[in-house]
Amino acid sequence: MAAAAVKRLLQYRSSQLRCSLVRASAGPSLSYHSTAASRMSQGATVEQFEQAKNKLSSLQTDPGNEVKLKIYALFKQATQGPCNTPKPGMLDFVNKAKWDAWKSLGSLSQEEARQQYCDLIGSLVEAAGEGSAQVAAKPTGGENVYETLLVTTEDKITTIKLNRPAKKNAITTDMYTEITAALEQAAKDDSVLTVFTGAGDFYCSGNDLNNFTKIPEGGVEDLARRSGDLLRNYVNAYINFPKPLVAVVNGPAVGISVTVLGLFDLVYATEGATFHTPFSQLGQSPEGCSSYTFPRIMGTAKASEMLLFNKKLTAVQACELGLVTEVFPDSSFQSEVWSRLKAYAKLPPNSLALSKQLIRSVEKERLHAVNDTEVDRLIERWTSDECFKAVMSFFQSKAKL
Repeated sequence: MAAAAVKRLLQYRSSQLRCSLVRASAGPSLSYHSTAASRMSQGATVEQFEQAKNKLSSLQTDPGNEVKLKIYALFKQATQGPCNTPKPGMLDFVNKAKWDAWKSLGSLSQEEARQQYCDLIGSLVEAAGEGSAQVAAKPTGGENVYETLLVTTEDKITTIKLNRPAKKNAITTDMYTEITAALEQAAKDDSVLTVFTGAGDFYCSGNDLNNFTKIPEGGVEDLARRSGDLLRNYVNAYINFPKPLVAVVNGPAVGISVTVLGLFDLVYATEGATFHTPFSQLGQSPEGCSSYTFPRIMGTAKASEMLLFNKKLTAVQACELGLVTEVFPDSSFQSEVWSRLKAYAKLPPNSLALSKQLIRSVEKERLHAVNDTEVDRLIERWTSDECFKAVMSFFQSKAKL
């Protein structure tokens, strides 16, 4: 997770923070000009500023890290004036990036900052338009709406589909919470099987970089603790799941989406899928109970290749090692897998659930203990100097490619 925060830091070069242009990638028609303040010599009114704040909170589309840094800096300048707080320490990389963004505004007046803030929010709202809302699905038997998932029940199968294809289904903080809620709900519904898959060409690319945009008052240490609690609850939801759980891996899988596969009952993969857990490369350590399940599934030596030495497996290799149940040709993957799953869903549901619980009950207590230990270790890793340096080195090498 620290990797995500460092990558953000590398993206926020000083020259970028001093630039008043918002990247076109935030929207096809989005642009923000540094001369916007000249349109109102007196700057935006306090009422207009408050309206802009409300519009920002209603935005459905993520404008990207650079834009959010600019918004943060303009807000601080508009409400408090020029930056007057001590510079954060070297390892407090997120707060340092935010401090740099605010500091780069120099002596810009509060009135001008209010105007630029209003103009920027206005351009974001205009660029978002009516088509910006994320696709959502109503969970079976409930009234809530998932923002990052498509959850459906058909033919006695509840499908939880990661629904951020433009972001390769990278998992946000909110997504962790939604997946946990979807699992808890699927455990109680009338389905026989629960299936995980991804929208688009990726199964899941791991953690989303934006998880580290909002830093609590306690700084990086507090963020690490909160992230640890979130991860602990997330993995526990898989450990506790009472019905057969099936992963339909439709493309590349990275990080947390790979490590929890040891907690699934079946893993079906398309032949183009890959499985990668680059932990030590980033100064981190395994999660998802993989430090226990992977050696049991594939043996200590092969598990070490993945978890210690960052080896990426093809679908065929993962199947040969026992992590994947079966590999299907890309051309017939969906039809073959779903035909089989629909047949499984016709089996007696209580027999399936009780049989699964018998198989898993022997090691359930052990899995919870492993999860706790892994989370504690990761909290230490995320706040360590070694982790920071490893992640920094990794992204610097990537930038040279």
